[in-house]
Amino acid sequence: MNLFVVLSAVTFLVISVAYLPLLSDLYWSALKSHIPPVGIVADLLVRNGTIFTSDSSLPFADSMAVRNGRILKVGSFATLKGLIGDGTKEVNLEGKVVIPGLIDSHVHLISGGLQMGQVGLRGVSQKDEFCKLVKDAVQNAKEGSWILGGGWNNDVWGGEMPSASWIDEISPHNPVWLIRMDSHMALANSLALRIAGVTSLTEDPVGGTIMRMPSGEPTGLLIDAAMELVTPWVKEISVDERREAIFRASKYALTRGVTTVIDVGRYYPGTTDELSWKDFQDVYLWADSSKMMMIRTCLFFPITTWSRLMDLKLQKGPVLSEWLYLGGVKAFIDGSLGSNSALFYEEYIDTPKNYGLAVMDPEKLTNFTMAADKAGLQVAIHAIGDKANDMILDMYESVAATNGDRDRRFRIEHAQHLKPGSANRFGQLQIVASVQPDHILDDADSVAKKLGSERAQKESYLFQSLLNGKALLALGSDWPVADINPLNSIRTAVKRIPPKWNHAWIPSECISFTDALIAFTISAARAAFLDHHVGSLSPGKLADFAVLSTCSWDEFSNDASASVFATYVGGKQLYP
Repeated sequence: MNLFVVLSAVTFLVISVAYLPLLSDLYWSALKSHIPPVGIVADLLVRNGTIFTSDSSLPFADSMAVRNGRILKVGSFATLKGLIGDGTKEVNLEGKVVIPGLIDSHVHLISGGLQMGQVGLRGVSQKDEFCKLVKDAVQNAKEGSWILGGGWNNDVWGGEMPSASWIDEISPHNPVWLIRMDSHMALANSLALRIAGVTSLTEDPVGGTIMRMPSGEPTGLLIDAAMELVTPWVKEISVDERREAIFRASKYALTRGVTTVIDVGRYYPGTTDELSWKDFQDVYLWADSSKMMMIRTCLFFPITTWSRLMDLKLQKGPVLSEWLYLGGVKAFIDGSLGSNSALFYEEYIDTPKNYGLAVMDPEKLTNFTMAADKAGLQVAIHAIGDKANDMILDMYESVAATNGDRDRRFRIEHAQHLKPGSANRFGQLQIVASVQPDHILDDADSVAKKLGSERAQKESYLFQSLLNGKALLALGSDWPVADINPLNSIRTAVKRIPPKWNHAWIPSECISFTDALIAFTISAARAAFLDHHVGSLSPGKLADFAVLSTCSWDEFSNDASASVFATYVGGKQLYP
């Protein structure tokens, strides 16, 4: 009898285990069909609000039920109250607006967190203020230690480029390395140049420029690949500093309603490919295994390491956990507008005979892209100038034709300046336009000086043209190049009014509020193959959402001026 009982129990257990995947599939299928299984009780029910779902099947609701970190059902309170039971936490929204957790499609997350603890030069509008901040940092540092910082923008103080002479006197015993806001140019003081061995005899590297005085002596400014002359000498950032940086950055993102980011890493022209992999091993895997992640992160790695990522994805799959996702590979074709290194067909007006830089050999980039795509990896390439964008559009078309049809979702990061007709090619070729609206706020006053008014008006930040051409538009910040603040970025995309302006810059390229919000939610998710997990408040998806301070959808949609009242990730309130 006892043997029979034991055998029966074992048989039942084996059958149960065998059918668990099927039962799980049935469970989530039921959720996705908007029919929670009978007897299910919600962990959390939020009600009495205006919930924008980013789901076209049900754009708005007043209540939402959550269980085990996922959305059970969205609708009216009358249809959800049957999910209330013992242990259900109810939150009365008191009319407040709720939106899906915002997805920033392009950040350098650890860089942003690190910069928050360094010399912050964003918004500095005078030389004296620039020098004072460096002086303060030197006075608080040990002699010989590196002074690191960034965020400066010479256009804010009239365009004059900083030089080592600005700060040499105040930093005679501390090497200084200050990265421009776009990360395509950096200032080194004379001590840092001596340590790195950069002199008047040093040749410009391929894909980079050493800015020089008429005498040939370096000014201290290094552009794109030339930064690599100094970066190996900069003190290595410790594991503890990088771990602290990701927590600092994640907490800050949550205050802005951001629950997912596409992290393209600490990979810039002039840096080593290994930084992204070191951060993956030392920081992300550690934080994930320690259950200390606070926002969902999709990682992109340098394209030169594509085979390494392919092997990892074959071994682990694209989803490492509900917090950590393996995305694709990223590369650069040109520099930035602010550093006059974005690649254009016509020369820069303020630097004649300068057309910008190809920071990677186009043939090598094509070969890397062909191999990565053939391996099934998503490819994202930085392109800012009009020629750079056309080069990548042409290359993507050629690679797709060679490797055959599949859902590849090629991405162009930034896509800032497009020749007439190029915007339509994004939709025709099914290429994601990953753009950052707040760069408008930095560029509007300078782009005409660099390109001329006609070129600036015809080809700069063509958001509506991209949408008209059926491109998948994904919005982001490029933090720390610009602040991670999606609500402000939405306002910028809708209004396009730069600081101190009283009218829109290229008003025909303003997009609707709904299109901008969609581009920060479900479209941003689709652009990174995350749309089965996040991006909309749909049954079965992860319960990530932001509660806004406003109680009026009309007010919010007209100005996007609300602030974030609370941020929930997986149904748990993580901010405040």
